[in-house]
Amino acid sequence: MKKLKEFKTILKIAKKYKWKILMCFLGIFISSFAYILNGYLNGRALEEITKLNLKGSIIILLIYLFIQIFGSLLERFSFTKLSKVEIKLARETSYLTYQKVLALPAYAFEEKTSGEFINRITNDTSTIINSFDQLFGIITRLIAAVVIYVYILFNSYIIAIEILIFIIVFALVVKYYHPYLEKAHKTRKTINDEAISQVNESIRGVREIKTLGIKNALFNNLKNIIKKSYEASENEINLYFDYDVVSNILKSLLEVGSFITGAILLYKGQISLTFFVAITYYIYRYTWIIENITSFTKTYNEVKVSVIRINEILENKLFPDVKFGHRELKNCEGLIAFNNVTFNYPNENAVLKNFNVTFEPNKKIGIIGKSGQGKSTIFNLLTRVFDTKEGNITIDGINIEDLSEESLRKNIAVIRQEPFLFNKTIKENFLLINDKMTLKEIKRYCEQAYINDYIMSLPKKYDTILGEGGVNLSGGQKQRLAIARALAKKSKIILFDEATSALDNESQEYIKKVINDLVKDHTVLIIAHRLSTIIDADIIYVVDDGMIKDKGTHKELIKNSKIYKTLYNTELKN
Repeated sequence: MKKLKEFKTILKIAKKYKWKILMCFLGIFISSFAYILNGYLNGRALEEITKLNLKGSIIILLIYLFIQIFGSLLERFSFTKLSKVEIKLARETSYLTYQKVLALPAYAFEEKTSGEFINRITNDTSTIINSFDQLFGIITRLIAAVVIYVYILFNSYIIAIEILIFIIVFALVVKYYHPYLEKAHKTRKTINDEAISQVNESIRGVREIKTLGIKNALFNNLKNIIKKSYEASENEINLYFDYDVVSNILKSLLEVGSFITGAILLYKGQISLTFFVAITYYIYRYTWIIENITSFTKTYNEVKVSVIRINEILENKLFPDVKFGHRELKNCEGLIAFNNVTFNYPNENAVLKNFNVTFEPNKKIGIIGKSGQGKSTIFNLLTRVFDTKEGNITIDGINIEDLSEESLRKNIAVIRQEPFLFNKTIKENFLLINDKMTLKEIKRYCEQAYINDYIMSLPKKYDTILGEGGVNLSGGQKQRLAIARALAKKSKIILFDEATSALDNESQEYIKKVINDLVKDHTVLIIAHRLSTIIDADIIYVVDDGMIKDKGTHKELIKNSKIYKTLYNTELKN
């Protein structure tokens, strides 16, 4: 029962298709029973011939032919229908797993590789669902085997005992090999996750790889991973080879032993010719079932590992979902307050310590400080990438943990140093935010971000594909397009996370111009390394050692803040 619990989530998904699955199972079950009669009919036909009853033999063979055709068609029809259900189940399981992955907290993606998540969403879901038809086939044939066993028992308890001994020995063999096979498959799966993760990173970062000249280093690294994968696969193959050899020996012993026993009993007149012919047919059915079980043992180990990996996501066994409230921000003003906030990343000291600050709406607010002092953490907490350990954060007086996810995401937009753009057209990147957005609206947002003229100069204009991560754009162009996309969200609060630190002066001036336009009706928070970006801010906060150490305008801080003055002078020298 404990093992079946692992499958409860998948069975829950399958429940909506229960009637279709049941009909498929019944079809396979009936076709399996049709095959049961074949051994008996073959024996009867042969016995009728020995009695020189040719007519009776032909009639029996015609019945055999009809049952054979009927059983074959019913089985194929049922398995075809089941395959269609499998496709739907695989699709829904993938959807749910993908949805759950997107709901995981940010630290989950620091502890697990992208390859591992990709494998779980795609390969693991397919592995689970594609085993259904094999499982159904085995279950129905096992039921048929029980019926056959009863028939054998009534005709010869000696042969029935031989079969029972074989089944017991085979069950012990399966029990012995099962944990080794499961462990070998799990090891190979983990190594494959690592390989997929590196390939994914290599493709996404191919330009950086070329410019850094690290192709050979990555190639050698992947080669080592593939070598480990090969060794793990080889170990798994060797285990299955041993398992198959033992299974085949047992199968051969059953076939030869039962035939010899049957021949002796027939010679002594203790069984009929019909039963002897039937038993030769049914023993092959038993060995065929054993082959199926042998094959399914491998599938089951793969399925079990995949089910565990999927359940870790679907049932939150590794990481909890980020929980949101139900309150909504109506007519958001953009007043942000950090109240006695303390926070540390896993296995690190506190980054923010009893942090208190209020960011007023409709202002350009700068946040500066040395690296590692907690600036980006402010944004991570405000957007709930991470949650506070102590204290709370409010927007318009409402604790952000009480807000619905939709309300929080709708009212905050983030423009990062390296904004993520999807490998779609410019227009499609906007339609992801609102699929009803018109091209006219998109152009208006792009005009506000001073990027429309550039887009209109492109051959395909707004139908231009951006490439992976927006590689076809310069840094400044990506920033401006990201700002336009943020404007399309109509967010009241806009966060710039070192958005101009890697830009040339011309691009920086464009961004500053956009920011100044936004301040009129947005709360704009800017984390900046380059102080020139926020020199004209309404207020600048100096963060040091996880606390607000100073605040004021540029002129006030030059006079009163030692930290700010040091940072400013350092920038002037550079």
